[in-house]
Amino acid sequence: MITVIIAGGSGTRLWPLSTPDYPKHLLKINDEHKSLLQNTYERARKISDDVYVITEIGHAHHIKDQLPELSDDNFVIEPARRGTASCIVAALSHIAERHDHDEPIAVLSADHYIRDVAGFEHSFRIAETASRQADRIVLIGVEPDHPAIGFGYIQKDKLFDEESFVFNVHSFKEKPEFNVAQKYVKSGKYLWNCGYFVGSVNTFKKSMGAYAPELLSEYEALLAADSPKKYESTYLSFENNTIDYALIEKVEDLLVVPASFDWMDLGSFNDMHKAVASDECGNHVHGESIRIDGVENSFVQNQEDKPVAVIGLDNVVVINTPQGILVARKDLSKQVGDAGKYFANK
Repeated sequence: MITVIIAGGSGTRLWPLSTPDYPKHLLKINDEHKSLLQNTYERARKISDDVYVITEIGHAHHIKDQLPELSDDNFVIEPARRGTASCIVAALSHIAERHDHDEPIAVLSADHYIRDVAGFEHSFRIAETASRQADRIVLIGVEPDHPAIGFGYIQKDKLFDEESFVFNVHSFKEKPEFNVAQKYVKSGKYLWNCGYFVGSVNTFKKSMGAYAPELLSEYEALLAADSPKKYESTYLSFENNTIDYALIEKVEDLLVVPASFDWMDLGSFNDMHKAVASDECGNHVHGESIRIDGVENSFVQNQEDKPVAVIGLDNVVVINTPQGILVARKDLSKQVGDAGKYFANK
């Protein structure tokens, strides 16, 4: 199996820890020695000898610094961000020139937090086998443990393989209202769509030809580009779109494997707080020169020499970095993203 890691992002939702120049997959979580990207790479190595990373040109130097063991040929560089659909097309064209077109490809995101590496490997091995046998794109979905409204949902259909517990996909559901998400979780028929899938070059070509001919045309155009300048101009002509919207949600013969591992998409400080270590009062405190008093359920980090004091507050985020200072209610993730976008454009 071949693995592609998508390492993109605007770096705004966890501002000021992450920034447009230094998005969250480059961050180290929970005092770990490795970043989210580096941990994703380590997981990828468990399922694949051939690992490729796709990222935009503005982040490429950071990515290469964090993954020095990879050669330049293992990086697929976007001239500019064009969405995950274009990322997949670029990765497929790169791999098609170097590997057997029937070899399954696992697509991962660089910024997910996963602890159970053995369960991760097990799930992807099942997806690999199912994709080989059926010549179909196989998704990996996460069993929901609460009615999240920030994720899309995959509705399971009948079992495709009873022994390996692989399901046919009935349909996709967009990010639902809370009461609808409650029904999804209660039914036991839905999985979170975490954006993981497996399929070979030929499998993707077949699906693109049937359901997204514009993506197949883009794939062929990249293969036909006979110079770096032509490749760049071709890529920049692509529409900015997600792979889910452009292809995956249109395909009628998808399979899905329920994940046998823990999974977190660290899209907010509320999520980040769940992933890191906290004290008996529910506080995560990281950095020097910090004093808290009467504080509960809060996330406090200081990356500067200037002292930080937090007194008598609950459910707050206090971040002090060279890029900025954030003080916010922990659950107001949208406003944090808006602030990150505002300062990115200043």
